[in-house]
Amino acid sequence: MGKVHGAIDDGLADFIRAQRVFFVTTAPLARNGLLNLSPKGLDTFAILEPHTVAYLDLTGSGVETIAHVRENGRITIMFCAFEGAPKILRLYGRGTVIAPANPDFASLRGCFGDFDGVRSVIRVALTRIADSCGYGVPQYRYEGDRTQLGDWVRRKGPEAVQRYQDEHNGVSLDGLPGLRRDGG
Repeated sequence: MGKVHGAIDDGLADFIRAQRVFFVTTAPLARNGLLNLSPKGLDTFAILEPHTVAYLDLTGSGVETIAHVRENGRITIMFCAFEGAPKILRLYGRGTVIAPANPDFASLRGCFGDFDGVRSVIRVALTRIADSCGYGVPQYRYEGDRTQLGDWVRRKGPEAVQRYQDEHNGVSLDGLPGLRRDGG
C-alpha cells in the first residue's frame, strides 16, 4: 500500500518519466478562494534533484498556479499510472515561479522539450513524497500528444501570444497577481 519516501530515487524517477500526464494543484490563502487543479502533459516535467522538481508552464486561459504559488508557495503534483501496474505518486512542496526575465530561467528552460508560448518554469522544493495504490484508477491507453496548443501558439506568433498573456494571465480568478514580465 502507501509509502512515504525520503527522496525521489531511481524507481520513482522511472515511474515519473513513464507517465504521460501529471496533475498540479494549488490554492489561495483565502477561505473562499478557488482551488485549482490542472492536468499537464507533453515533455514539460523534470527531476532536478532528489528533492527538487520543475515543470514548464505553457500559455493557458488561466493563471491560477502562478498566482497561488506567488501568494503562498503551496503546491502538490500528482502522477497516476493509467497503464501498467497501479500507482499514485504525490509530490508535495513549496513552489517558486521562475519567469523568463529571471536569471535562473535560461538554465532551467534547457531541462524541457522545445515549446513556444512558455510563460514560466515552476520549480518545487519537495517537502513530502508519498505513493498510494491506485487500485481504483481505470486503465487508459496513450495514443499521442495533442498538437492544438503548439499549433495555436505558432499561428498567433510571439507578439500576439504575449498580448494574450497580458490580457488573460495578469490576474487570477480570485484577483491575485498573475503573470509578470519583471522576472519575479
